[in-house]
Amino acid sequence: MAETAQVKLTIKDFQSDQDVRWCPGCGDYSILAQIQRIFPEFPHKKENYVAVSGIGCSSRFPYYMDVYGLHGIHGRAPAIATGVKLANPNLDVWVATGDGDGLSIGGNHMIHMLRRNVNIKVLLFNNEIYGLTKGQFSPTSKLGQLTKSTPSGVIDPPFIPVSLALGAGATFVARTMDRDPKHLQEIVRRVEKHHGSAFVEIYQNCVVFNDAAFFQYTEKETRDDNVVYLEHGKPLVFGKNKEKGVRLNGFTPEVVDITNGKYSTGDILVHNEDDSTLAFILANMIHNPALPRPMGVFLAQDRTTYEDAMQAQIAKAKAKKGEGDLQKLLDGEETWDIS
Repeated sequence: MAETAQVKLTIKDFQSDQDVRWCPGCGDYSILAQIQRIFPEFPHKKENYVAVSGIGCSSRFPYYMDVYGLHGIHGRAPAIATGVKLANPNLDVWVATGDGDGLSIGGNHMIHMLRRNVNIKVLLFNNEIYGLTKGQFSPTSKLGQLTKSTPSGVIDPPFIPVSLALGAGATFVARTMDRDPKHLQEIVRRVEKHHGSAFVEIYQNCVVFNDAAFFQYTEKETRDDNVVYLEHGKPLVFGKNKEKGVRLNGFTPEVVDITNGKYSTGDILVHNEDDSTLAFILANMIHNPALPRPMGVFLAQDRTTYEDAMQAQIAKAKAKKGEGDLQKLLDGEETWDIS
């Protein structure tokens, strides 16, 4: 339930007194700045925000946000955040994690939090490398990638974070990037409005250990020809002059020219945020380098949240059996006195 803020909050209200310490040029600076700019727009009291993290460069996030925060152990942020949300469903809970923290050691916690549809917002910073521990390969590193722990090249097929979230049952799944502040802000606004498990993959540049991993998608010179922005009810058109579009050939997406007379915008795939099958097709476009990389909201669906179902279950039990007596429950019907 939305609250009415007692005072008008500003960006300064969400900036802590801690010095922000990431490597110069790290994409984390942009992500933090956009979050701090957007949070004052939301209708919550400051004390109702909670930031939770695990381990990694991204997991310094709670220190730099002047809100309640928990810095957990490696991979456990989804479990901690679930406990926080269930203990007090009125809190606005955000998880900051990385591709290693959230998808490797924390993968099991992540998928179960998403499938339960707990009303938690997950920001997954994906730089396709382990940055904090100095450049080992991560679950999203590319095949053949040379890293400190794979000097002969990565041989593990990488996770597609968006596909993983969709498969786990998240009700809101999106992708954005650190070097497109306006788009990142728009996605964060959408996340805040969603009631349910929200997962946002953010392409984030690690300037030291995996520099320029996403530059064909993030740089102004190449972005138009390599990125298609997903907008509900609109065709998937892209290119510097909006001359290209994505159509479905059966269930296979392909790029066509819509200026040569053979195809028009009427032949182009129209995005539908409520279509989970389409969301999977778009997520798996990553396998074909000839296709543009989708950015935006892949899926947005309404489903009863875990905490709402839990509260309803508690209310039903109380209506049937009363408030209950903890001591009576502990004593039970069969007790022994030991002298």
